[in-house]
Amino acid sequence: MTPAIRHDVHSHAHEEGVPGTVNLRAREGEETHYGQALFPVPSLDPNDPLQWPKLKKHMILLCCCLFSFLGNSTLIGPSTYIGLFSVEFGVDPNTAAGLINYPNLAFGFGSLVLVPMYRKFGRRPVMLGSQVLYAVGVIWASQCTSYGELMGARVLHAFGSGVCEALPVQLVNDVFFLHERGKKLGWYTVALCLGSTGPMFSGFMLNAGYSWNLFFYVEFAFAVALLVLTFIFVEESRYVRRHGPSVPSTPPPEGHSKEYNVTESEHDIQSASAGSSSIIPPRKSFAQQIKPWSSIDRESEFFLMMARSFTYLLVPSTFWVITTYGIYIGLCGFAFSFIFPIKIVGPPYYWPETSSGLHAIATIIGFALALPLLPASDILAAKLTKRNGGIREAEMRLGILLVPLFIAPAGQILFGLTAEYDLHWMGYMMGVGMTQWAAYFYFTVALAYAVDSYTANLSEMLIIMNLGKQAISFGLSIEVLNWILKTGYAKVIAGAFGGVLFLNNLMVIVFMIWGKRIRVATSKTWLARMHKRTAVAGETH
Repeated sequence: MTPAIRHDVHSHAHEEGVPGTVNLRAREGEETHYGQALFPVPSLDPNDPLQWPKLKKHMILLCCCLFSFLGNSTLIGPSTYIGLFSVEFGVDPNTAAGLINYPNLAFGFGSLVLVPMYRKFGRRPVMLGSQVLYAVGVIWASQCTSYGELMGARVLHAFGSGVCEALPVQLVNDVFFLHERGKKLGWYTVALCLGSTGPMFSGFMLNAGYSWNLFFYVEFAFAVALLVLTFIFVEESRYVRRHGPSVPSTPPPEGHSKEYNVTESEHDIQSASAGSSSIIPPRKSFAQQIKPWSSIDRESEFFLMMARSFTYLLVPSTFWVITTYGIYIGLCGFAFSFIFPIKIVGPPYYWPETSSGLHAIATIIGFALALPLLPASDILAAKLTKRNGGIREAEMRLGILLVPLFIAPAGQILFGLTAEYDLHWMGYMMGVGMTQWAAYFYFTVALAYAVDSYTANLSEMLIIMNLGKQAISFGLSIEVLNWILKTGYAKVIAGAFGGVLFLNNLMVIVFMIWGKRIRVATSKTWLARMHKRTAVAGETH
């Protein structure tokens, strides 16, 4: 029985000499989406992740999204309990907040170890292993009776789940085409950002009279359910796609060569010249798909990969992703999570402590309003690509950020002034909702832009992205509570935080105008040459 080939392998799409500039012109008879040819070009092998059924692809995306949601909700959810931890463990509130801040740092450092592991040992075993580590840490946290023990458990589950922010991006790159990435990364971003609603759920549990331990019991139950889903659906997606001879299935258009670029896989597909048949391997059986281990890449340099990842700090688009995530999480997210519970239980509001996590409702509303715009960056880039004669530039999706550029700082100003002058509680909700609505677009589009604009080892880029943003958010948040209480809500949140956020957002204009020049200049440096020499097949675009 001939294996099903779901996508046309005769696409002529290819990256031009400049990383991030892709020729998506399609020839007559080729499969297109948004008027663009398929990129990357899929192979004839049914085991090629690009040829997998839609159901499998979307179940993999669902597992990634759930892991990201659970990892982030467990990380920040206990912020509602800072007051309880302070009393129960006999520490001051800022020290109790360390149960959020230090796990946040471990969350980033997890990628430094786990990302090199998934490139060497495979995506599937590392995803399964990290979920086991996460589940063990969560159930341990539910049993802790001291500050130090709880800190250890929190660091363990945060370290294990830290890869949940790298693997989704890697898997989207593995199984989806360029024209799909913006939308798929958008779903991952929604899940990641909704993780910040964790305090709302922990607050509801408090409101119902339950102890903080229940929060970790519930997270553990979902962790086990996710582990089962992952075991069943997340197949190993590490795949080497090499260019080989052509096997055209349709006559070429007039005036064009008969040569078509087709790819071959690590399974030794043999493609003959035009007119000959190709040897196509069978689709792996279900038993082969769910085995918990993968082949070991003995050429992958584990420790050198860690070291090389830091060189991506010199890549402008990558550095922008790091500062964007770090600022939105470290300044905005943590300020909301720390300040709202303190303000809302005091005068003039006097809300019960069990309602101190309800600002998460504004986060949900903000993201819900962003959901209809999930494919917006892909559609905008497709229209601009068509206008540009089929040549796609990485910057073409950035125009989506021009409105959020102003909305997020406005939300910070509104939140800060509401806290400073004890305005109506709706000011807090509007401030959080506006900032989080804008954050969705900056998280998604900045990340997609970085992935599109630099042809390199994606896994190494993801290490420094995740480590960098968590380090920035940790550095910004470690004393944020004391700083705000000492200096004033308006000066810090509305002034300093709003200003820094606005300056970071303004970088979108820099990249829209000079982004291609930056890519051209970067591609000619020693850095680009080094990354090209060390690139691993299957890790680039």
